[in-house]
Amino acid sequence: MTVTSLPSGAWRRALLALAALALVNTLLSMRNWWPTPAVLPDARLSPEAVGLWLVLLVAVAWRGRLSRGLLAALSVLAMLLVLGRYFAVTAPALFGRPVNLYWDGQQIPTFLWVSAREYPLWVSVAAIGLTVAVLATLYFSLRWALRIAAEVAAPYALRARWTWLPTGAAALGVAMHLAGTWPSFTWHWVTDPVTPTYARQTVLLATALSGQATRVLPPSPALDTAMRDPRQALAALRGRDVNLVFLESYGAMVYDDPRVAPPLARARAAFGDDIAASGRHVASAFVRAATFAGASELSHLSLLSGIDLTDPLRHDLLLTTDRPTLARLFTSAGYESFGVYPALSWDWAERRFYGFDRFLDGRDLDYRGPPLGYWKIPDQYAFAKLHALHPPAGNAPPRLLFFPTITTHLPFGPVPPYQADWERLLSADPFGADESRRLLTSYVDWLDMRPNYIGMFEYTYRWLGGWLRRPEARETVWLLVGDHQPAASVSGEGASWDVPVHVITRDPELLARFVAQGFTPGLEPVRAPLGGMHDLTAVLLHAFAAPAAAAGAAAAGSSAASAPLR
Repeated sequence: MTVTSLPSGAWRRALLALAALALVNTLLSMRNWWPTPAVLPDARLSPEAVGLWLVLLVAVAWRGRLSRGLLAALSVLAMLLVLGRYFAVTAPALFGRPVNLYWDGQQIPTFLWVSAREYPLWVSVAAIGLTVAVLATLYFSLRWALRIAAEVAAPYALRARWTWLPTGAAALGVAMHLAGTWPSFTWHWVTDPVTPTYARQTVLLATALSGQATRVLPPSPALDTAMRDPRQALAALRGRDVNLVFLESYGAMVYDDPRVAPPLARARAAFGDDIAASGRHVASAFVRAATFAGASELSHLSLLSGIDLTDPLRHDLLLTTDRPTLARLFTSAGYESFGVYPALSWDWAERRFYGFDRFLDGRDLDYRGPPLGYWKIPDQYAFAKLHALHPPAGNAPPRLLFFPTITTHLPFGPVPPYQADWERLLSADPFGADESRRLLTSYVDWLDMRPNYIGMFEYTYRWLGGWLRRPEARETVWLLVGDHQPAASVSGEGASWDVPVHVITRDPELLARFVAQGFTPGLEPVRAPLGGMHDLTAVLLHAFAAPAAAAGAAAAGSSAASAPLR
Protein backbone atom coordinates (compact mmCIF):
# COMPACT_ATOMS: atom_id res chain seq x y z
CA MET A 1 0.00 0.00 0.00
CA THR A 2 1.44 3.37 -1.01
CA VAL A 3 1.53 6.37 1.28
CA THR A 4 -1.14 8.15 -0.76
CA SER A 5 -3.47 5.18 -0.41
CA LEU A 6 -3.30 5.01 3.39
CA PRO A 7 -6.75 4.84 4.94
CA SER A 8 -7.98 7.94 6.72
CA GLY A 9 -7.62 6.20 10.12
CA ALA A 10 -3.94 5.59 9.47
CA TRP A 11 -3.45 9.22 8.52
CA ARG A 12 -5.03 10.31 11.79
CA ARG A 13 -2.78 7.95 13.73
CA ALA A 14 0.27 9.24 11.88
CA LEU A 15 -0.64 12.86 12.60
CA LEU A 16 -1.28 12.01 16.26
CA ALA A 17 2.13 10.35 16.50
CA LEU A 18 3.87 13.34 14.91
CA ALA A 19 1.99 15.74 17.21
CA ALA A 20 2.98 13.70 20.26
CA LEU A 21 6.66 13.63 19.32
CA ALA A 22 6.60 17.35 18.45
CA LEU A 23 5.00 18.22 21.80
CA VAL A 24 7.67 16.37 23.79
CA ASN A 25 10.48 17.93 21.77
CA THR A 26 9.00 21.44 21.96
CA LEU A 27 8.61 21.31 25.74
CA LEU A 28 12.19 20.07 26.13
CA SER A 29 13.78 22.53 23.70
CA MET A 30 12.03 25.78 24.68
CA ARG A 31 14.05 28.99 24.84
CA ASN A 32 13.62 32.14 26.90
CA TRP A 33 11.74 35.15 25.58
CA TRP A 34 14.27 37.67 26.82
CA PRO A 35 13.91 39.68 29.03
CA THR A 36 10.70 38.14 30.38
CA PRO A 37 10.00 34.93 32.31
CA ALA A 38 8.05 33.65 29.30
CA VAL A 39 9.36 31.05 26.85
CA LEU A 40 9.17 30.46 23.11
CA PRO A 41 9.21 27.19 21.13
CA ASP A 42 12.46 26.09 19.54
CA ALA A 43 12.41 23.89 16.44
CA ARG A 44 15.78 22.30 17.22
CA LEU A 45 16.12 18.78 18.56
CA SER A 46 16.22 18.31 22.32
CA PRO A 47 18.81 15.72 23.45
CA GLU A 48 16.40 14.62 26.18
CA ALA A 49 13.55 14.22 23.71
CA VAL A 50 15.76 12.07 21.49
CA GLY A 51 16.80 10.08 24.55
CA LEU A 52 13.16 9.46 25.52
CA TRP A 53 12.38 8.33 21.97
CA LEU A 54 15.23 5.80 22.08
CA VAL A 55 13.99 4.53 25.46
CA LEU A 56 10.51 4.05 24.01
CA LEU A 57 11.92 2.15 21.03
CA VAL A 58 13.90 -0.17 23.30
CA ALA A 59 10.98 -0.71 25.69
CA VAL A 60 8.49 -1.48 22.91
CA ALA A 61 10.97 -3.75 21.08
CA TRP A 62 11.60 -5.64 24.33
CA ARG A 63 8.14 -5.82 25.88
CA GLY A 64 5.82 -4.99 22.98
CA ARG A 65 4.12 -2.22 24.97
CA LEU A 66 4.70 0.11 27.92
CA SER A 67 3.38 -0.90 31.32
CA ARG A 68 1.32 1.69 33.18
CA GLY A 69 4.06 1.98 35.79
CA LEU A 70 6.79 2.64 33.24
CA LEU A 71 4.57 5.15 31.41
CA ALA A 72 3.94 7.01 34.67
CA ALA A 73 7.64 6.98 35.56
CA LEU A 74 8.65 8.30 32.14
CA SER A 75 5.96 10.97 32.37
CA VAL A 76 7.26 12.16 35.74
CA LEU A 77 10.82 12.12 34.41
CA ALA A 78 9.77 14.12 31.35
CA MET A 79 7.93 16.65 33.54
CA LEU A 80 11.02 17.15 35.72
CA LEU A 81 13.12 17.63 32.60
CA VAL A 82 10.66 20.21 31.26
CA LEU A 83 10.68 22.12 34.56
CA GLY A 84 14.46 21.92 34.62
CA ARG A 85 14.58 23.23 31.07
CA TYR A 86 12.35 26.17 31.99
CA PHE A 87 14.46 27.23 34.96
CA ALA A 88 17.71 26.56 33.12
CA VAL A 89 16.80 28.98 30.29
CA THR A 90 14.93 31.52 32.46
CA ALA A 91 17.34 32.05 35.38
CA PRO A 92 20.28 33.28 33.25
CA ALA A 93 18.00 35.62 31.30
CA LEU A 94 16.49 37.22 34.39
CA PHE A 95 19.32 36.98 36.92
CA GLY A 96 22.46 36.60 34.86
CA ARG A 97 23.47 33.37 36.59
CA PRO A 98 22.59 29.68 36.30
CA VAL A 99 19.90 28.12 38.43
CA ASN A 100 21.25 26.75 41.72
CA LEU A 101 19.09 24.25 43.57
CA TYR A 102 21.17 24.45 46.73
CA TRP A 103 20.75 28.23 46.99
CA ASP A 104 17.47 28.90 45.25
CA GLY A 105 15.79 25.97 46.96
CA GLN A 106 16.29 27.73 50.28
CA GLN A 107 15.32 31.20 49.10
CA ILE A 108 12.20 30.45 47.06
CA PRO A 109 10.06 29.23 50.01
CA THR A 110 10.88 32.40 51.97
CA PHE A 111 10.17 34.57 48.93
CA LEU A 112 6.81 32.87 48.38
CA TRP A 113 5.90 33.14 52.06
CA VAL A 114 6.73 36.86 52.19
CA SER A 115 4.77 37.43 48.97
CA ALA A 116 1.73 35.51 50.22
CA ARG A 117 1.49 37.56 53.42
CA GLU A 118 0.83 40.72 51.43
CA TYR A 119 -2.30 39.42 49.69
CA PRO A 120 -5.70 38.11 50.81
CA LEU A 121 -5.96 34.41 51.50
CA TRP A 122 -8.01 33.79 48.37
CA VAL A 123 -5.12 35.07 46.20
CA SER A 124 -2.74 32.55 47.75
CA VAL A 125 -5.30 29.76 47.38
CA ALA A 126 -5.88 30.74 43.75
CA ALA A 127 -2.13 30.83 43.08
CA ILE A 128 -1.67 27.39 44.61
CA GLY A 129 -4.62 26.08 42.61
CA LEU A 130 -3.26 27.55 39.39
CA THR A 131 0.17 26.04 40.05
CA VAL A 132 -1.35 22.62 40.69
CA ALA A 133 -3.45 22.94 37.54
CA VAL A 134 -0.44 23.87 35.42
CA LEU A 135 1.60 20.96 36.78
CA ALA A 136 -1.27 18.54 36.31
CA THR A 137 -1.82 19.75 32.74
CA LEU A 138 1.88 19.39 32.02
CA TYR A 139 1.98 15.87 33.46
CA PHE A 140 -1.11 14.58 31.64
CA SER A 141 -0.03 16.24 28.39
CA LEU A 142 3.32 14.49 28.56
CA ARG A 143 1.70 11.23 29.57
CA TRP A 144 -0.63 11.45 26.56
CA ALA A 145 2.24 12.26 24.23
CA LEU A 146 4.41 9.41 25.50
CA ARG A 147 1.51 6.95 25.34
CA ILE A 148 0.78 7.88 21.72
CA ALA A 149 4.48 7.69 20.87
CA ALA A 150 4.71 4.23 22.50
CA GLU A 151 1.50 2.83 21.02
CA VAL A 152 1.63 4.36 17.53
CA ALA A 153 4.98 5.87 16.60
CA ALA A 154 7.36 3.31 18.13
CA PRO A 155 5.72 0.16 16.70
CA TYR A 156 5.59 1.72 13.22
CA ALA A 157 9.22 2.88 13.48
CA LEU A 158 10.31 -0.62 14.45
CA ARG A 159 8.51 -2.08 11.42
CA ALA A 160 9.38 0.56 8.81
CA ARG A 161 13.11 0.48 8.26
CA TRP A 162 13.15 3.84 6.46
CA THR A 163 12.53 5.48 9.87
CA TRP A 164 15.82 4.12 11.18
CA LEU A 165 17.69 6.73 9.12
CA PRO A 166 16.14 9.85 10.77
CA THR A 167 16.35 8.18 14.19
CA GLY A 168 20.03 7.38 13.66
CA ALA A 169 20.70 10.86 12.29
CA ALA A 170 19.03 12.45 15.35
CA ALA A 171 21.02 10.27 17.75
CA LEU A 172 24.27 11.01 15.89
CA GLY A 173 23.56 14.76 15.86
CA VAL A 174 22.92 14.74 19.61
CA ALA A 175 26.08 12.72 20.27
CA MET A 176 28.15 15.13 18.16
CA HIS A 177 26.64 18.12 19.95
CA LEU A 178 27.32 16.67 23.39
CA ALA A 179 30.87 15.79 22.40
CA GLY A 180 31.47 19.28 21.00
CA THR A 181 32.14 17.92 17.51
CA TRP A 182 31.54 20.52 14.79
CA PRO A 183 29.58 22.85 17.14
CA SER A 184 29.00 25.50 14.48
CA PHE A 185 26.92 22.89 12.64
CA THR A 186 25.20 20.98 15.43
CA TRP A 187 24.15 24.18 17.23
CA HIS A 188 21.68 24.90 14.41
CA TRP A 189 19.99 21.51 14.87
CA VAL A 190 20.38 20.51 18.50
CA THR A 191 19.71 22.46 21.72
CA ASP A 192 21.90 22.27 24.79
CA PRO A 193 20.75 19.51 27.16
CA VAL A 194 19.29 20.17 30.61
CA THR A 195 20.44 16.85 32.09
CA PRO A 196 23.95 18.17 32.93
CA THR A 197 22.29 20.90 35.01
CA TYR A 198 20.64 18.24 37.14
CA ALA A 199 23.91 16.32 37.32
CA ARG A 200 25.79 19.40 38.55
CA GLN A 201 23.12 20.14 41.14
CA THR A 202 23.24 16.52 42.35
CA VAL A 203 26.99 16.77 42.85
CA LEU A 204 26.55 20.11 44.63
CA LEU A 205 23.91 18.77 47.01
CA ALA A 206 25.91 15.61 47.68
CA THR A 207 28.98 17.67 48.49
CA ALA A 208 27.03 19.97 50.80
CA LEU A 209 25.58 17.06 52.74
CA SER A 210 28.83 15.13 53.04
CA GLY A 211 31.52 15.56 55.66
CA GLN A 212 34.05 16.49 52.97
CA ALA A 213 32.37 19.79 52.09
CA THR A 214 34.40 21.91 54.52
CA ARG A 215 37.47 21.43 52.34
CA VAL A 216 36.12 23.95 49.83
CA LEU A 217 36.50 26.84 52.32
CA PRO A 218 39.76 28.74 51.73
CA PRO A 219 41.59 30.55 54.54
CA SER A 220 41.16 34.26 55.35
CA PRO A 221 44.65 35.15 56.63
CA ALA A 222 44.25 38.95 56.57
CA LEU A 223 41.30 38.78 58.96
CA ASP A 224 42.95 36.08 61.06
CA THR A 225 46.00 38.33 61.46
CA ALA A 226 43.84 41.33 62.40
CA MET A 227 42.01 39.34 65.07
CA ARG A 228 45.28 38.82 66.97
CA ASP A 229 45.32 42.50 67.94
CA PRO A 230 41.98 44.10 67.01
CA ARG A 231 42.76 47.57 68.40
CA GLN A 232 45.97 47.84 66.42
CA ALA A 233 44.18 46.47 63.37
CA LEU A 234 41.76 49.44 63.49
CA ALA A 235 44.12 52.05 64.95
CA ALA A 236 44.07 54.33 61.88
CA LEU A 237 40.33 54.90 62.39
CA ARG A 238 41.11 56.64 65.70
CA GLY A 239 37.80 55.61 67.16
CA ARG A 240 35.66 57.03 64.35
CA ASP A 241 32.30 55.45 63.55
CA VAL A 242 32.16 53.39 60.36
CA ASN A 243 29.09 53.07 58.11
CA LEU A 244 29.43 50.08 55.78
CA VAL A 245 26.52 50.50 53.38
CA PHE A 246 25.83 47.91 50.68
CA LEU A 247 23.83 49.55 47.90
CA GLU A 248 21.40 47.06 46.36
CA SER A 249 21.89 46.55 42.58
CA TYR A 250 24.53 49.29 42.40
CA GLY A 251 26.58 47.93 39.52
CA ALA A 252 29.14 49.10 36.99
CA MET A 253 26.35 49.88 34.52
CA VAL A 254 25.82 53.22 36.30
CA TYR A 255 29.13 54.16 34.65
CA ASP A 256 29.17 51.90 31.59
CA ASP A 257 25.68 51.84 30.10
CA PRO A 258 25.18 54.72 27.63
CA ARG A 259 21.45 54.76 28.43
CA VAL A 260 22.06 55.02 32.17
CA ALA A 261 25.41 56.74 32.69
CA PRO A 262 24.59 60.32 31.51
CA PRO A 263 21.63 61.05 33.84
CA LEU A 264 23.35 59.32 36.76
CA ALA A 265 26.59 61.23 36.07
CA ARG A 266 24.67 64.44 36.75
CA ALA A 267 23.14 63.00 39.93
CA ARG A 268 26.55 61.70 41.02
CA ALA A 269 28.12 65.12 40.45
CA ALA A 270 25.48 66.62 42.76
CA PHE A 271 26.34 63.92 45.29
CA GLY A 272 29.99 64.92 44.99
CA ASP A 273 28.99 68.52 45.75
CA ASP A 274 27.17 67.30 48.87
CA ILE A 275 30.29 65.41 49.97
CA ALA A 276 32.50 68.45 49.47
CA ALA A 277 30.02 70.76 51.22
CA SER A 278 30.14 68.47 54.26
CA GLY A 279 33.93 68.86 54.51
CA ARG A 280 34.61 65.31 53.41
CA HIS A 281 36.70 63.72 50.68
CA VAL A 282 35.94 60.65 48.56
CA ALA A 283 37.89 58.04 46.62
CA SER A 284 36.43 55.28 44.44
CA ALA A 285 37.28 51.96 42.80
CA PHE A 286 35.67 48.92 41.21
CA VAL A 287 35.69 45.40 42.61
CA ARG A 288 34.20 42.21 41.23
CA ALA A 289 31.03 41.19 43.09
CA ALA A 290 30.56 37.65 44.37
CA THR A 291 27.18 37.35 42.66
CA PHE A 292 25.07 38.76 39.86
CA ALA A 293 21.51 40.11 40.03
CA GLY A 294 20.58 38.34 43.27
CA ALA A 295 21.82 36.42 46.33
CA SER A 296 23.28 39.61 47.81
CA GLU A 297 24.45 37.69 50.88
CA LEU A 298 27.28 36.24 48.80
CA SER A 299 28.79 39.70 48.38
CA HIS A 300 27.92 40.83 51.91
CA LEU A 301 29.64 37.92 53.56
CA SER A 302 32.53 37.83 51.07
CA LEU A 303 33.48 41.29 52.33
CA LEU A 304 32.74 40.59 55.98
CA SER A 305 34.71 37.32 55.99
CA GLY A 306 37.43 37.94 53.40
CA ILE A 307 36.54 34.67 51.67
CA ASP A 308 35.59 34.28 48.01
CA LEU A 309 31.95 33.18 48.12
CA THR A 310 31.15 33.20 44.42
CA ASP A 311 30.28 29.53 44.97
CA PRO A 312 27.03 29.56 47.03
CA LEU A 313 28.08 26.31 48.66
CA ARG A 314 30.93 28.11 50.37
CA HIS A 315 28.53 30.67 51.78
CA ASP A 316 26.28 28.07 53.37
CA LEU A 317 29.23 26.12 54.69
CA LEU A 318 30.75 29.26 56.17
CA LEU A 319 27.61 29.89 58.22
CA THR A 320 28.25 26.61 60.05
CA THR A 321 31.74 27.67 61.20
CA ASP A 322 33.18 30.13 63.72
CA ARG A 323 35.32 32.01 61.18
CA PRO A 324 35.92 35.67 62.13
CA THR A 325 34.08 38.54 60.45
CA LEU A 326 34.68 42.28 60.27
CA ALA A 327 31.77 42.72 62.71
CA ARG A 328 33.51 40.53 65.27
CA LEU A 329 36.81 42.30 64.66
CA PHE A 330 35.24 45.70 65.34
CA THR A 331 33.48 44.36 68.44
CA SER A 332 36.75 42.97 69.74
CA ALA A 333 38.30 46.41 69.23
CA GLY A 334 35.68 48.04 71.46
CA TYR A 335 33.12 48.99 68.81
CA GLU A 336 29.39 48.37 69.02
CA SER A 337 28.23 46.71 65.81
CA PHE A 338 24.80 47.28 64.29
CA GLY A 339 23.21 45.17 61.56
CA VAL A 340 20.21 46.92 59.97
CA TYR A 341 18.16 44.86 57.50
CA PRO A 342 14.97 46.71 56.45
CA ALA A 343 14.15 43.94 53.94
CA LEU A 344 13.63 41.33 56.64
CA SER A 345 10.32 40.91 58.41
CA TRP A 346 10.92 37.44 59.83
CA ASP A 347 13.34 35.86 62.28
CA TRP A 348 16.68 35.39 60.54
CA ALA A 349 18.60 32.68 62.34
CA GLU A 350 21.76 33.08 60.22
CA ARG A 351 22.43 36.49 61.79
CA ARG A 352 24.15 34.70 64.69
CA PHE A 353 27.15 34.00 62.48
CA TYR A 354 27.62 37.67 61.56
CA GLY A 355 28.25 38.63 65.18
CA PHE A 356 26.33 41.94 65.36
CA ASP A 357 25.83 43.40 68.84
CA ARG A 358 22.50 44.88 67.79
CA PHE A 359 20.25 43.74 64.97
CA LEU A 360 17.26 45.62 63.55
CA ASP A 361 14.90 44.31 60.87
CA GLY A 362 11.89 45.83 59.16
CA ARG A 363 9.64 45.19 62.16
CA ASP A 364 11.93 47.15 64.46
CA LEU A 365 11.91 50.15 62.13
CA ASP A 366 8.10 50.55 62.47
CA TYR A 367 7.50 52.26 59.13
CA ARG A 368 4.00 53.78 58.99
CA GLY A 369 4.11 55.58 55.66
CA PRO A 370 2.87 54.30 52.28
CA PRO A 371 4.49 50.97 51.32
CA LEU A 372 6.92 51.66 48.50
CA GLY A 373 8.17 48.92 46.23
CA TYR A 374 8.20 45.24 46.99
CA TRP A 375 10.05 45.66 50.30
CA LYS A 376 7.97 48.63 51.52
CA ILE A 377 10.48 50.67 53.58
CA PRO A 378 12.41 53.50 51.84
CA ASP A 379 16.13 53.47 52.54
CA GLN A 380 16.09 57.11 53.61
CA TYR A 381 13.55 56.30 56.30
CA ALA A 382 15.43 53.20 57.49
CA PHE A 383 18.64 55.16 57.96
CA ALA A 384 16.91 58.02 59.75
CA LYS A 385 14.91 55.68 61.99
CA LEU A 386 18.04 53.85 63.10
CA HIS A 387 19.56 57.11 64.30
CA ALA A 388 16.31 58.09 66.00
CA LEU A 389 16.17 54.76 67.84
CA HIS A 390 19.90 54.65 68.63
CA PRO A 391 21.37 58.16 68.47
CA PRO A 392 25.18 58.11 68.59
CA ALA A 393 25.95 59.66 71.98
CA GLY A 394 29.31 61.31 72.53
CA ASN A 395 30.32 58.97 75.34
CA ALA A 396 29.04 55.76 73.71
CA PRO A 397 31.44 53.25 72.12
CA PRO A 398 32.33 53.87 68.48
CA ARG A 399 29.89 52.24 66.08
CA LEU A 400 30.13 49.93 63.10
CA LEU A 401 26.96 50.05 61.03
CA PHE A 402 26.31 47.35 58.43
CA PHE A 403 23.33 48.47 56.32
CA PRO A 404 22.25 46.57 53.17
CA THR A 405 19.81 48.87 51.40
CA ILE A 406 16.70 47.51 49.69
CA THR A 407 14.78 50.30 47.93
CA THR A 408 16.89 49.87 44.78
CA HIS A 409 15.83 46.24 44.50
CA LEU A 410 14.24 44.91 41.30
CA PRO A 411 11.70 45.98 39.92
CA PHE A 412 13.01 49.43 40.96
CA GLY A 413 9.68 51.07 41.51
CA PRO A 414 7.91 53.10 42.54
CA VAL A 415 10.73 55.58 43.12
CA PRO A 416 10.36 57.27 46.53
CA PRO A 417 10.58 61.07 46.71
CA TYR A 418 13.46 62.56 48.66
CA GLN A 419 12.10 64.11 51.86
CA ALA A 420 14.23 67.08 52.91
CA ASP A 421 12.33 67.30 56.21
CA TRP A 422 13.90 64.35 58.02
CA GLU A 423 11.64 64.75 61.04
CA ARG A 424 8.50 64.48 58.92
CA LEU A 425 9.99 61.42 57.22
CA LEU A 426 9.56 59.55 60.51
CA SER A 427 5.87 60.40 60.81
CA ALA A 428 2.85 58.44 59.58
CA ASP A 429 2.49 60.91 56.68
CA PRO A 430 6.02 61.35 55.35
CA PHE A 431 5.13 62.55 51.84
CA GLY A 432 1.63 64.05 51.98
CA ALA A 433 -1.68 62.58 50.86
CA ASP A 434 -1.39 63.45 47.16
CA GLU A 435 2.13 62.13 46.81
CA SER A 436 1.24 58.98 48.72
CA ARG A 437 -1.70 58.28 46.39
CA ARG A 438 0.51 58.82 43.37
CA LEU A 439 3.12 56.41 44.71
CA LEU A 440 0.59 53.72 45.57
CA THR A 441 -0.93 53.85 42.08
CA SER A 442 2.38 54.02 40.22
CA TYR A 443 2.77 51.51 37.41
CA VAL A 444 5.92 49.38 37.39
CA ASP A 445 6.89 48.24 33.91
CA TRP A 446 8.57 44.86 34.31
CA LEU A 447 9.48 44.83 30.62
CA ASP A 448 11.40 48.12 30.81
CA MET A 449 12.78 48.68 34.31
CA ARG A 450 15.69 50.86 33.22
CA PRO A 451 13.95 54.26 33.71
CA ASN A 452 13.02 53.35 37.28
CA TYR A 453 16.55 52.04 37.84
CA ILE A 454 17.89 55.46 36.94
CA GLY A 455 15.34 57.15 39.18
CA MET A 456 16.20 54.89 42.09
CA PHE A 457 19.86 55.83 42.06
CA GLU A 458 19.11 59.50 41.56
CA TYR A 459 17.07 59.12 44.75
CA THR A 460 19.90 57.21 46.48
CA TYR A 461 22.53 59.82 45.65
CA ARG A 462 20.10 62.49 46.83
CA TRP A 463 19.26 61.05 50.25
CA LEU A 464 22.86 60.06 50.97
CA GLY A 465 24.03 63.56 50.07
CA GLY A 466 21.23 65.08 52.13
CA TRP A 467 22.30 63.10 55.19
CA LEU A 468 25.96 64.05 54.75
CA ARG A 469 25.01 67.74 54.77
CA ARG A 470 23.35 67.34 58.17
CA PRO A 471 25.28 68.13 61.37
CA GLU A 472 27.22 65.08 62.49
CA ALA A 473 27.20 64.04 66.15
CA ARG A 474 30.41 62.03 65.71
CA GLU A 475 32.86 61.75 62.88
CA THR A 476 32.06 58.82 60.60
CA VAL A 477 33.91 57.00 57.84
CA TRP A 478 31.58 55.85 55.05
CA LEU A 479 32.04 52.84 52.78
CA LEU A 480 29.49 52.58 49.97
CA VAL A 481 29.69 49.24 48.13
CA GLY A 482 27.54 47.81 45.35
CA ASP A 483 26.39 44.27 46.08
CA HIS A 484 25.89 43.21 42.46
CA GLN A 485 24.81 44.33 39.01
CA PRO A 486 21.06 44.46 38.34
CA ALA A 487 19.40 41.58 36.51
CA ALA A 488 20.34 40.93 32.91
CA SER A 489 16.93 42.26 31.86
CA VAL A 490 18.27 45.69 32.94
CA SER A 491 22.06 45.42 32.60
CA GLY A 492 21.93 43.44 29.35
CA GLU A 493 23.37 40.13 28.28
CA GLY A 494 27.01 39.51 29.09
CA ALA A 495 27.32 42.34 31.62
CA SER A 496 30.34 42.29 33.92
CA TRP A 497 30.15 41.49 37.63
CA ASP A 498 31.96 44.70 38.62
CA VAL A 499 30.53 47.09 41.21
CA PRO A 500 31.62 50.53 42.48
CA VAL A 501 33.11 51.21 45.91
CA HIS A 502 33.32 54.69 47.49
CA VAL A 503 35.23 55.68 50.64
CA ILE A 504 34.10 58.97 52.21
CA THR A 505 35.99 60.56 55.10
CA ARG A 506 37.21 63.86 56.55
CA ASP A 507 40.65 62.35 57.12
CA PRO A 508 42.92 62.91 54.07
CA GLU A 509 45.59 60.61 55.51
CA LEU A 510 43.11 57.73 55.76
CA LEU A 511 41.90 58.41 52.22
CA ALA A 512 45.50 58.42 50.98
CA ARG A 513 45.86 54.85 52.25
CA PHE A 514 43.06 53.79 49.91
CA VAL A 515 44.48 55.78 47.00
CA ALA A 516 47.82 54.04 47.54
CA GLN A 517 46.04 50.71 47.01
CA GLY A 518 44.39 51.66 43.72
CA PHE A 519 41.45 53.89 44.59
CA THR A 520 40.96 57.06 42.54
CA PRO A 521 40.19 60.41 44.23
CA GLY A 522 36.62 61.47 43.48
CA LEU A 523 33.52 59.54 42.44
CA GLU A 524 34.80 58.44 39.00
CA PRO A 525 37.01 55.33 39.50
CA VAL A 526 39.45 53.74 37.10
CA ARG A 527 37.52 51.04 35.27
CA ALA A 528 39.81 48.08 35.99
CA PRO A 529 38.61 46.28 39.16
CA LEU A 530 40.98 45.93 42.13
CA GLY A 531 40.00 42.28 42.54
CA GLY A 532 37.14 40.31 43.99
CA MET A 533 34.84 41.43 46.79
CA HIS A 534 36.86 39.32 49.23
CA ASP A 535 40.03 41.15 48.18
CA LEU A 536 38.44 44.39 49.36
CA THR A 537 38.59 43.02 52.92
CA ALA A 538 42.39 43.04 52.87
CA VAL A 539 42.34 46.55 51.38
CA LEU A 540 40.16 47.80 54.25
CA LEU A 541 42.31 46.11 56.89
CA HIS A 542 45.47 47.57 55.40
CA ALA A 543 43.94 51.06 55.39
CA PHE A 544 42.51 50.84 58.93
CA ALA A 545 45.55 49.32 60.64
CA ALA A 546 48.45 50.93 62.46
CA PRO A 547 51.60 50.98 60.27
CA ALA A 548 53.11 47.76 61.62
CA ALA A 549 49.76 45.93 61.56
CA ALA A 550 49.08 47.23 58.05
CA ALA A 551 52.28 45.64 56.80
CA GLY A 552 51.21 42.33 58.33
CA ALA A 553 47.73 42.58 56.78
CA ALA A 554 49.23 43.34 53.37
CA ALA A 555 51.56 40.34 53.64
CA ALA A 556 48.71 38.07 54.71
CA GLY A 557 46.52 39.30 51.86
CA SER A 558 49.32 38.74 49.34
CA SER A 559 49.90 35.23 50.70
CA ALA A 560 46.20 34.42 50.43
CA ALA A 561 46.08 35.68 46.85
CA SER A 562 48.91 33.37 45.82
CA ALA A 563 47.67 30.32 47.72
CA PRO A 564 45.59 27.78 45.77
CA LEU A 565 42.04 27.22 46.91
CA ARG A 566 41.49 23.97 48.72
